[in-house]
Amino acid sequence: MSSWSPYFSLSPPNYARLPTSESMSSEKTPPSPSKQAIPPAGCGASPPKVLPHAYDADEAMKAFVEGGVLHVDEATNKRLLWKIDLNVMPLLCVVYGLNYLDKTTLSYASVMVGYLAWEYPTNRLLQILPLAKYSSFCIIMWGLVLCCLAAVTNYSGALAVRFFLGVFEAAVTPGFALFTSQWYTKVEQGNRVGIWFSFNGFAQIFGGLLAYGIAKGTRLHGSSIAPWKIVFLVTGLLTAATGCLFLVLMPDNQLNARWLSKEDRKLAIERVRVNQQGIGNKHFKMYQLKEALMDPLTWAFAFYALAADIPNGGISNFFNQLIVSFGYTEEESLLYGTPGGAIEVFALIVCGYLGDRYGNRILISTAGLVISILGMLLIIALPLSNSGGRLAGYYLTQASPTPFVALLSLIATNVAGYTKKTTVAALYLIAYCAGNIIGPQTFRPKDAPRYVPAEITIICCWAACLMDLLFIFWYCRGQNRKKAAFRLRPDYRKLENQEWLDMTDR
Repeated sequence: MSSWSPYFSLSPPNYARLPTSESMSSEKTPPSPSKQAIPPAGCGASPPKVLPHAYDADEAMKAFVEGGVLHVDEATNKRLLWKIDLNVMPLLCVVYGLNYLDKTTLSYASVMVGYLAWEYPTNRLLQILPLAKYSSFCIIMWGLVLCCLAAVTNYSGALAVRFFLGVFEAAVTPGFALFTSQWYTKVEQGNRVGIWFSFNGFAQIFGGLLAYGIAKGTRLHGSSIAPWKIVFLVTGLLTAATGCLFLVLMPDNQLNARWLSKEDRKLAIERVRVNQQGIGNKHFKMYQLKEALMDPLTWAFAFYALAADIPNGGISNFFNQLIVSFGYTEEESLLYGTPGGAIEVFALIVCGYLGDRYGNRILISTAGLVISILGMLLIIALPLSNSGGRLAGYYLTQASPTPFVALLSLIATNVAGYTKKTTVAALYLIAYCAGNIIGPQTFRPKDAPRYVPAEITIICCWAACLMDLLFIFWYCRGQNRKKAAFRLRPDYRKLENQEWLDMTDR
C-alpha cells in the first residue's frame, strides 16, 4: 500500500512488508527471472507481494539495470521540464484541438458508436504497441477518413465513414493521458492536462470563425464545391498532416526521445520516479484488470463521465439551435458560439493551475460545474425576449468540463499499474461515449424553442455529478488516512527501484 498525496494520489506501494519466516519458507521462486527486473542486491529479501512483479517490470527499468538513484537538482529539473514542454505540449495541444474540431463538424453523436465500440481495444493497443507510433497512425487515418466524407453520396456511406472516424479518434484522449503520466510528475500533470484539453475551446473559436467565413463567402460569391465538403477537406487534410508531424517528432517514451541526450533520457525518467508508476509496461496482467473492476473509484469516475456527458452531448450537438432559439440567425449562431470557447479555455487553465497549486483538483474543479449550473438556470429562468441574458447563460455552461478534465488527470496521476490504468481510462471514456450518445436525444424538435425537458435533464445530471465528486473527495480522503497509517508500520520498508515494478495503487 502507499501514501496518498494531497492530490489524492493513488500511487503504487512506497513500502513493502518485510517477510516473516513463515512467508519466506513458503515462497515459490518464479522460473527464469529477468536480471534487469529484479530489485538490486542490498535492498533486502523480496516480500511475497512484491516478488511476482519483479519479473515483469516497467520499461523504465531498462535505464536502471544496475540499480541506483540519480540526483536531479532544481536547475536540471527546470531545464528538462522546459525542454519537455517545448517538444511534447505543442503536439498534444494542436492534435487535441483538431480532434474536437473534427467532431463538431460532424456532431458528437455521429462518431460515438465507433468510439464506444473500439475504446477498450484501442486502450489495449496503446499499452502493447509503441505509444507515439500507434497514436500517429490513428491521427493520420482519422484525417484521411474525414476527407472521405466529402465524397459520401448516401446515408449508409456516411454512417460507415463516421463509424471509422470514431474508431480512430478513440485513441487520442487515453493516449494523451498516458503521455502526460509518462513525461510529467504528479504535481505537473493537472495543469498540463488542462492546457491540452483547453484546445477544445480554441477549436470551438477557430471552427466557429471558419464555418462563419465559409458560410458567408459561399452565400455572397458562390462555390463550385458545397461548403460542408470544404470544411471536411480542410480539417481532414490538416489533421492528416499534423499526424505525420506527430509521427516524426513525438517519441514513444524518454528512452527514444531524439531531442534528449543519452544522459538526459535517464534524468527525464528519474524525475518521474516520484510518480511511482514508471513509463509503460506492455504486458497484460489479469490481476490488474480485476482490481480495476473491483475499485469503487473506477465506477465513480465512470458514473461521472456518463452523467456529465449527457449534457455535453446535447449542448455540443445543438448549441447552434440553442443560440438560434435565443433569436439569432443560423449564420450568426456560428459567430456567437465562439466566446463559449474562450470561457472553456479560461476555466480549464485556471482550474488546472489552481488544482496543482493547492493540491486539490477535485474541489477546485467543481467551481466550473457550479458556474455551468448557474448558466443553465439563467437559460431556463429568463424569458425568450431576453436573448442577451440567455446567451450569457450559454457561455457560462462552457465551464462545465473542468471536473471531467480533473478526473482524467487523476487517472493519469493516481491509477498505477499499466493494465489497470488503461482499463480505468477505457471505462471512463466508454461512459463518456454513452453520455454523448444519450445527450442529443433530450433535445426534441417538439420542445423548441425552450427545450425545457432537455434543460431540466442537464440540471439533474450536473447535480448528480456534484454528489459524485463529493463522494470521490470523501473516499480519497479516507484512503489517504488509511495509507498514511499503513506506511508508518515498523515492518515496512522501501525496495530499491520499486517504482519501476509496474505495481498497482493498492
